[in-house]
Amino acid sequence: MGFIDDAKDAAETAGRKIKEAFEDTADRIGDKVDEVKADADVKKAEAERDSVDKRNEVKAELRGDDK
Repeated sequence: MGFIDDAKDAAETAGRKIKEAFEDTADRIGDKVDEVKADADVKKAEAERDSVDKRNEVKAELRGDDK
C-alpha cells in the first residue's frame, strides 16, 4: 500500500500546485485588466480636461479677454 499512498500523495500535490498556478495566473490577468482600465480612465480624463481647456480658450478669445 505504500506505493499507492505515495502515488496518491504525489497526485494530490501536483493537483494542488496546478490549482495554485491557475489561481496565480488568473490573479495576474485580473490585475492587468484593472491596469488597462485605469490607464484608459486616465486617458479619457486627460482628453476631457484638454477639451474643456480648449473650449475655455475659445470662449475667452470670443469675449476678447486678455490672458
